[in-house]
Amino acid sequence: MAYSETKVVIGGLAHIPIIIGFFYLIRRQYSFGAMLRTGKNALSEKVKASPSKASAPKKAPAASKTAAPAKAAAAKTAAPAKAAASKKPHADVPVNTYKPKAPFTGTVTENYSALKEGAIGKVQHITFDLSGGDPEFKYVEGQSCGILAAGEDAKGKPHRPRLYSIASTRYGDNFAGNTLSLCVRQLQYEKDGETINGVCSTYLCNLSPGDKVKISGPVGKEMLLPEEEDSNIIMLATGTGIAPMRAYLRRMFEPTEIEKHQWNFKGKAWLFMGAPKTANLLYDADFEHYKSKFPDNLRYTKAISREQKNTKGGRMYIQDRVLEHAEEIFNMIENPKTHIYLCGLKGMEPGIDDAMTTAAAAKGLDWSELRPILRKAGRWHAETY
Repeated sequence: MAYSETKVVIGGLAHIPIIIGFFYLIRRQYSFGAMLRTGKNALSEKVKASPSKASAPKKAPAASKTAAPAKAAAAKTAAPAKAAASKKPHADVPVNTYKPKAPFTGTVTENYSALKEGAIGKVQHITFDLSGGDPEFKYVEGQSCGILAAGEDAKGKPHRPRLYSIASTRYGDNFAGNTLSLCVRQLQYEKDGETINGVCSTYLCNLSPGDKVKISGPVGKEMLLPEEEDSNIIMLATGTGIAPMRAYLRRMFEPTEIEKHQWNFKGKAWLFMGAPKTANLLYDADFEHYKSKFPDNLRYTKAISREQKNTKGGRMYIQDRVLEHAEEIFNMIENPKTHIYLCGLKGMEPGIDDAMTTAAAAKGLDWSELRPILRKAGRWHAETY
Protein backbone atom coordinates (compact mmCIF):
# COMPACT_ATOMS: atom_id res chain seq x y z
CA MET A 1 0.00 0.00 0.00
CA ALA A 2 1.41 3.42 -0.92
CA TYR A 3 1.42 6.47 1.45
CA SER A 4 1.75 10.12 0.65
CA GLU A 5 4.55 12.20 2.28
CA THR A 6 1.94 14.06 4.31
CA LYS A 7 0.58 10.88 5.84
CA VAL A 8 4.05 9.62 6.65
CA VAL A 9 4.95 12.85 8.50
CA ILE A 10 1.65 12.87 10.39
CA GLY A 11 2.11 9.22 11.34
CA GLY A 12 5.65 9.90 12.63
CA LEU A 13 4.53 12.82 14.77
CA ALA A 14 1.83 10.67 16.30
CA HIS A 15 4.50 8.29 17.76
CA ILE A 16 6.54 11.03 19.52
CA PRO A 17 4.41 11.00 22.72
CA ILE A 18 4.79 7.22 22.89
CA ILE A 19 8.62 7.46 22.64
CA ILE A 20 8.77 10.21 25.29
CA GLY A 21 6.58 8.12 27.57
CA PHE A 22 8.85 5.11 27.07
CA PHE A 23 12.00 7.05 28.09
CA TYR A 24 10.19 8.55 31.11
CA LEU A 25 9.24 5.04 32.21
CA ILE A 26 12.89 3.87 32.00
CA ARG A 27 14.07 6.91 33.97
CA ARG A 28 11.46 6.38 36.67
CA GLN A 29 12.37 2.71 37.02
CA TYR A 30 16.06 3.63 37.39
CA SER A 31 15.20 6.18 40.05
CA PHE A 32 13.10 3.71 42.03
CA GLY A 33 15.82 1.04 41.85
CA ALA A 34 18.42 3.50 43.09
CA MET A 35 16.17 4.45 45.99
CA LEU A 36 15.83 0.80 47.02
CA ARG A 37 19.59 0.26 46.84
CA THR A 38 20.70 3.41 48.63
CA GLY A 39 17.67 4.52 50.63
CA LYS A 40 17.75 7.84 48.76
CA ASN A 41 15.79 9.16 45.84
CA ALA A 42 18.43 9.67 43.17
CA LEU A 43 16.30 12.21 41.31
CA SER A 44 15.91 14.43 44.33
CA GLU A 45 19.59 14.65 45.30
CA LYS A 46 20.22 17.78 43.25
CA VAL A 47 17.18 19.43 44.76
CA LYS A 48 18.44 18.66 48.26
CA ALA A 49 21.84 20.05 47.39
CA SER A 50 20.34 23.53 46.86
CA PRO A 51 17.35 23.94 49.20
CA SER A 52 14.86 26.67 48.66
CA LYS A 53 14.49 29.60 51.04
CA ALA A 54 11.43 27.99 52.50
CA SER A 55 13.36 24.86 53.51
CA ALA A 56 16.45 26.68 54.81
CA PRO A 57 17.04 26.28 58.55
CA LYS A 58 15.91 29.14 60.72
CA LYS A 59 18.41 31.10 62.78
CA ALA A 60 18.59 30.07 66.42
CA PRO A 61 16.85 32.57 68.69
CA ALA A 62 19.09 34.82 70.73
CA ALA A 63 19.74 33.74 74.30
CA SER A 64 17.38 35.29 76.76
CA LYS A 65 18.87 38.13 78.74
CA THR A 66 16.98 36.88 81.75
CA ALA A 67 18.54 33.37 81.71
CA ALA A 68 19.76 32.30 85.14
CA PRO A 69 23.47 33.12 85.51
CA ALA A 70 23.96 29.99 87.61
CA LYS A 71 22.99 27.72 84.73
CA ALA A 72 25.21 29.56 82.28
CA ALA A 73 28.15 29.45 84.65
CA ALA A 74 27.49 25.82 85.47
CA ALA A 75 27.57 24.94 81.79
CA LYS A 76 30.87 26.78 81.51
CA THR A 77 32.40 24.66 84.26
CA ALA A 78 31.02 21.37 82.93
CA ALA A 79 32.92 18.59 81.21
CA PRO A 80 35.61 19.00 78.58
CA ALA A 81 34.68 18.22 74.97
CA LYS A 82 33.75 14.61 74.26
CA ALA A 83 36.74 12.46 73.50
CA ALA A 84 37.18 11.58 69.87
CA ALA A 85 38.00 7.99 70.70
CA SER A 86 35.05 5.61 70.85
CA LYS A 87 36.63 3.62 73.68
CA LYS A 88 35.02 4.33 77.03
CA PRO A 89 37.28 5.64 79.81
CA HIS A 90 38.69 2.89 82.04
CA ALA A 91 37.21 0.19 79.78
CA ASP A 92 40.10 -2.16 80.59
CA VAL A 93 39.86 -1.81 84.39
CA PRO A 94 39.28 -5.23 86.04
CA VAL A 95 35.98 -5.69 87.87
CA ASN A 96 34.70 -8.70 89.88
CA THR A 97 37.53 -11.03 88.96
CA TYR A 98 36.66 -12.89 92.17
CA LYS A 99 33.06 -13.02 93.32
CA PRO A 100 31.88 -13.52 96.95
CA LYS A 101 30.80 -17.11 96.22
CA ALA A 102 34.23 -17.93 94.80
CA PRO A 103 36.65 -15.54 96.53
CA PHE A 104 40.42 -15.30 96.36
CA THR A 105 42.37 -16.42 99.42
CA GLY A 106 45.01 -13.88 100.39
CA THR A 107 47.66 -14.10 103.08
CA VAL A 108 48.30 -11.36 105.64
CA THR A 109 51.89 -10.07 105.42
CA GLU A 110 51.63 -7.20 107.93
CA ASN A 111 49.13 -5.58 110.26
CA TYR A 112 50.18 -2.50 112.23
CA SER A 113 48.59 0.55 113.83
CA ALA A 114 48.26 3.58 111.53
CA LEU A 115 47.77 5.91 114.54
CA LYS A 116 50.19 7.81 116.72
CA GLU A 117 50.22 7.71 120.50
CA GLY A 118 47.27 9.56 122.03
CA ALA A 119 44.93 8.92 119.10
CA ILE A 120 41.25 8.03 119.45
CA GLY A 121 40.10 4.56 118.42
CA LYS A 122 41.91 1.80 116.56
CA VAL A 123 43.00 2.00 112.91
CA GLN A 124 45.17 -0.66 111.28
CA HIS A 125 47.15 -0.76 108.04
CA ILE A 126 46.80 -4.33 106.73
CA THR A 127 48.58 -5.82 103.72
CA PHE A 128 47.69 -9.06 101.88
CA ASP A 129 49.78 -11.16 99.53
CA LEU A 130 47.85 -11.77 96.30
CA SER A 131 50.34 -14.19 94.72
CA GLY A 132 49.22 -17.41 93.08
CA GLY A 133 45.83 -16.34 91.77
CA ASP A 134 44.48 -17.86 88.56
CA PRO A 135 43.39 -15.48 87.23
CA GLU A 136 45.57 -12.90 88.94
CA PHE A 137 43.90 -10.49 91.36
CA LYS A 138 44.57 -7.13 89.69
CA TYR A 139 43.16 -3.72 90.61
CA VAL A 140 43.82 -0.01 90.06
CA GLU A 141 43.84 3.03 92.32
CA GLY A 142 40.38 4.04 93.56
CA GLN A 143 38.83 0.56 93.55
CA SER A 144 37.53 -1.43 96.54
CA CYS A 145 37.56 -5.07 97.56
CA GLY A 146 35.24 -7.28 99.59
CA ILE A 147 36.33 -9.04 102.79
CA LEU A 148 34.49 -12.13 104.03
CA ALA A 149 35.00 -12.43 107.78
CA ALA A 150 35.58 -15.93 109.11
CA GLY A 151 32.81 -17.64 111.01
CA GLU A 152 29.04 -17.39 110.74
CA ASP A 153 26.37 -14.84 111.58
CA ALA A 154 23.58 -15.19 114.18
CA LYS A 155 21.57 -17.26 111.69
CA GLY A 156 24.38 -19.72 111.08
CA LYS A 157 25.16 -18.39 107.62
CA PRO A 158 28.53 -17.16 106.30
CA HIS A 159 29.13 -13.46 106.84
CA ARG A 160 28.36 -11.22 103.90
CA PRO A 161 31.31 -9.41 102.35
CA ARG A 162 32.13 -5.89 103.56
CA LEU A 163 33.64 -3.44 101.11
CA TYR A 164 36.83 -1.54 101.89
CA SER A 165 38.61 1.09 99.79
CA ILE A 166 42.04 -0.10 98.67
CA ALA A 167 44.84 2.04 100.12
CA SER A 168 47.65 0.89 97.81
CA THR A 169 48.48 1.44 94.17
CA ARG A 170 48.27 -1.34 91.62
CA TYR A 171 51.93 -2.12 92.37
CA GLY A 172 51.29 -2.56 96.09
CA ASP A 173 53.32 -1.24 98.99
CA ASN A 174 56.24 -3.44 97.95
CA PHE A 175 56.08 -2.23 94.30
CA ALA A 176 56.04 -5.86 93.10
CA GLY A 177 52.42 -5.86 91.91
CA ASN A 178 51.33 -8.75 94.13
CA THR A 179 49.94 -7.13 97.30
CA LEU A 180 46.90 -5.14 98.41
CA SER A 181 46.64 -2.86 101.46
CA LEU A 182 43.66 -1.65 103.47
CA CYS A 183 43.21 1.06 106.09
CA VAL A 184 40.64 -0.25 108.58
CA ARG A 185 39.08 1.41 111.62
CA GLN A 186 37.55 -0.92 114.17
CA LEU A 187 33.87 -0.09 114.41
CA GLN A 188 32.65 0.29 117.99
CA TYR A 189 29.39 1.68 119.36
CA GLU A 190 27.32 1.58 122.51
CA LYS A 191 23.98 -0.23 122.68
CA ASP A 192 21.99 -0.68 125.91
CA GLY A 193 25.10 0.11 127.92
CA GLU A 194 27.17 -2.48 126.09
CA THR A 195 30.07 -1.88 123.68
CA ILE A 196 29.40 -3.53 120.32
CA ASN A 197 32.32 -4.32 118.02
CA GLY A 198 31.86 -4.40 114.24
CA VAL A 199 32.16 -7.96 112.96
CA CYS A 200 34.35 -7.51 109.88
CA SER A 201 36.42 -4.55 111.09
CA THR A 202 37.27 -6.34 114.35
CA TYR A 203 38.13 -9.49 112.41
CA LEU A 204 40.52 -7.54 110.17
CA CYS A 205 42.12 -5.51 112.95
CA ASN A 206 42.96 -8.66 114.90
CA LEU A 207 44.59 -10.57 112.03
CA SER A 208 48.22 -11.71 112.25
CA PRO A 209 50.84 -12.26 109.54
CA GLY A 210 50.27 -15.63 107.90
CA ASP A 211 46.48 -15.62 108.40
CA LYS A 212 44.37 -16.50 105.37
CA VAL A 213 41.57 -14.15 104.31
CA LYS A 214 38.84 -14.48 101.67
CA ILE A 215 38.82 -11.49 99.34
CA SER A 216 36.40 -10.65 96.51
CA GLY A 217 36.58 -8.02 93.79
CA PRO A 218 37.95 -5.68 92.79
CA VAL A 219 34.87 -3.49 92.41
CA GLY A 220 34.02 0.08 91.45
CA LYS A 221 34.88 2.69 88.84
CA GLU A 222 33.41 5.71 90.62
CA MET A 223 36.68 6.77 92.28
CA LEU A 224 39.19 6.13 89.50
CA LEU A 225 41.75 8.77 88.61
CA PRO A 226 41.57 10.46 85.21
CA GLU A 227 44.07 9.19 82.68
CA GLU A 228 45.39 12.64 81.74
CA GLU A 229 48.67 13.53 83.47
CA ASP A 230 47.83 17.25 83.61
CA SER A 231 44.55 16.80 85.51
CA ASN A 232 43.93 18.69 88.76
CA ILE A 233 42.80 16.62 91.74
CA ILE A 234 40.94 17.99 94.79
CA MET A 235 40.61 15.40 97.58
CA LEU A 236 38.25 15.68 100.58
CA ALA A 237 38.75 12.92 103.16
CA THR A 238 37.93 12.15 106.78
CA GLY A 239 39.23 9.22 108.82
CA THR A 240 39.83 6.04 106.85
CA GLY A 241 38.33 7.80 103.83
CA ILE A 242 41.98 8.66 103.24
CA ALA A 243 42.54 5.14 101.81
CA PRO A 244 41.97 5.92 98.10
CA MET A 245 43.70 9.30 98.50
CA ARG A 246 46.81 7.53 99.78
CA ALA A 247 46.79 5.39 96.64
CA TYR A 248 46.42 8.50 94.43
CA LEU A 249 49.24 10.37 96.16
CA ARG A 250 51.59 7.40 96.03
CA ARG A 251 50.86 7.04 92.31
CA MET A 252 51.54 10.76 91.77
CA PHE A 253 54.55 11.37 94.01
CA GLU A 254 56.26 8.14 95.13
CA PRO A 255 59.55 7.96 93.15
CA THR A 256 59.46 4.18 92.65
CA GLU A 257 55.85 4.40 91.51
CA ILE A 258 56.70 7.05 88.92
CA GLU A 259 59.50 4.85 87.62
CA LYS A 260 57.23 1.81 87.50
CA HIS A 261 54.20 3.16 85.69
CA GLN A 262 55.69 6.10 83.74
CA TRP A 263 52.65 8.20 84.65
CA ASN A 264 54.19 11.58 85.38
CA PHE A 265 51.67 13.76 87.16
CA LYS A 266 51.93 17.38 85.98
CA GLY A 267 48.76 18.86 87.49
CA LYS A 268 47.81 20.28 90.88
CA ALA A 269 46.76 18.02 93.75
CA TRP A 270 45.10 19.41 96.88
CA LEU A 271 44.31 17.19 99.86
CA PHE A 272 41.87 18.29 102.58
CA MET A 273 42.13 15.88 105.51
CA GLY A 274 39.84 15.83 108.53
CA ALA A 275 40.67 14.15 111.87
CA PRO A 276 39.71 14.61 115.54
CA LYS A 277 43.32 14.90 116.76
CA THR A 278 46.77 15.30 115.24
CA ALA A 279 47.57 11.75 116.32
CA ASN A 280 44.66 10.58 114.14
CA LEU A 281 46.07 12.04 110.92
CA LEU A 282 46.67 8.89 108.88
CA TYR A 283 49.84 8.70 106.72
CA ASP A 284 50.57 12.29 107.69
CA ALA A 285 54.38 11.92 107.52
CA ASP A 286 54.17 10.53 103.98
CA PHE A 287 52.00 13.40 102.77
CA GLU A 288 54.24 15.99 104.38
CA HIS A 289 57.21 14.38 102.65
CA TYR A 290 55.50 14.51 99.25
CA LYS A 291 54.59 18.15 99.83
CA SER A 292 58.22 19.03 100.62
CA LYS A 293 59.44 17.26 97.48
CA PHE A 294 56.71 18.56 95.14
CA PRO A 295 55.67 21.97 96.55
CA ASP A 296 54.40 23.17 93.16
CA ASN A 297 52.12 20.18 92.68
CA LEU A 298 50.75 19.29 96.13
CA ARG A 299 48.88 21.24 98.80
CA TYR A 300 47.93 19.62 102.08
CA THR A 301 45.28 21.26 104.28
CA LYS A 302 44.26 19.75 107.64
CA ALA A 303 41.10 20.16 109.72
CA ILE A 304 41.68 18.88 113.26
CA SER A 305 38.35 19.22 115.02
CA ARG A 306 39.43 18.90 118.67
CA GLU A 307 42.51 21.08 118.37
CA GLN A 308 41.61 23.84 115.91
CA LYS A 309 38.87 26.49 115.82
CA ASN A 310 36.90 27.75 112.85
CA THR A 311 36.11 31.42 112.22
CA LYS A 312 33.03 31.19 114.44
CA GLY A 313 34.99 29.80 117.37
CA GLY A 314 33.63 26.28 116.95
CA ARG A 315 35.43 23.07 116.09
CA MET A 316 37.34 22.99 112.81
CA TYR A 317 35.86 20.52 110.34
CA ILE A 318 36.73 19.82 106.75
CA GLN A 319 33.78 21.89 105.49
CA ASP A 320 35.19 24.91 107.34
CA ARG A 321 38.43 24.53 105.40
CA VAL A 322 36.43 24.33 102.17
CA LEU A 323 34.77 27.67 103.02
CA GLU A 324 38.14 29.25 103.85
CA HIS A 325 39.50 28.33 100.42
CA ALA A 326 36.22 28.62 98.50
CA GLU A 327 37.43 31.06 95.86
CA GLU A 328 40.54 29.02 95.05
CA ILE A 329 38.55 25.80 94.93
CA PHE A 330 36.02 27.20 92.50
CA ASN A 331 38.72 28.76 90.37
CA MET A 332 40.07 25.24 89.99
CA ILE A 333 36.62 23.79 89.30
CA GLU A 334 36.21 26.23 86.41
CA ASN A 335 39.07 24.36 84.75
CA PRO A 336 37.51 21.37 82.91
CA LYS A 337 40.54 19.25 83.84
CA THR A 338 39.76 19.44 87.58
CA HIS A 339 38.28 16.43 89.41
CA ILE A 340 36.93 16.35 92.97
CA TYR A 341 37.06 13.23 95.17
CA LEU A 342 35.10 12.80 98.41
CA CYS A 343 35.55 9.81 100.73
CA GLY A 344 34.66 9.13 104.36
CA LEU A 345 31.67 8.71 106.64
CA LYS A 346 28.32 9.53 105.07
CA GLY A 347 27.79 12.15 107.77
CA MET A 348 30.41 14.37 106.13
CA GLU A 349 28.34 14.88 102.98
CA PRO A 350 25.77 17.42 104.31
CA GLY A 351 28.53 19.63 105.72
CA ILE A 352 30.48 19.52 102.46
CA ASP A 353 27.31 20.25 100.49
CA ASP A 354 26.50 23.26 102.67
CA ALA A 355 30.05 24.57 102.30
CA MET A 356 30.04 24.09 98.53
CA THR A 357 26.60 25.74 98.29
CA THR A 358 27.87 28.83 100.11
CA ALA A 359 31.11 28.88 98.14
CA ALA A 360 29.28 28.49 94.83
CA ALA A 361 26.82 31.28 95.67
CA ALA A 362 29.74 33.65 96.17
CA LYS A 363 30.66 32.97 92.54
CA GLY A 364 27.09 33.40 91.33
CA LEU A 365 26.59 29.65 90.94
CA ASP A 366 23.93 27.24 92.13
CA TRP A 367 25.65 24.18 93.64
CA SER A 368 22.47 22.06 93.37
CA GLU A 369 22.69 22.53 89.58
CA LEU A 370 26.46 22.42 89.27
CA ARG A 371 27.14 19.21 91.18
CA PRO A 372 25.02 16.93 88.93
CA ILE A 373 26.67 18.53 85.91
CA LEU A 374 30.10 17.74 87.32
CA ARG A 375 29.02 14.20 88.19
CA LYS A 376 27.64 13.59 84.71
CA ALA A 377 30.89 14.90 83.27
CA GLY A 378 32.81 12.39 85.40
CA ARG A 379 34.46 15.11 87.50
CA TRP A 380 32.67 14.67 90.86
CA HIS A 381 33.53 11.38 92.58
CA ALA A 382 31.98 10.47 95.95
CA GLU A 383 32.23 7.32 98.06
CA THR A 384 30.81 7.49 101.58
CA TYR A 385 29.74 4.81 104.02
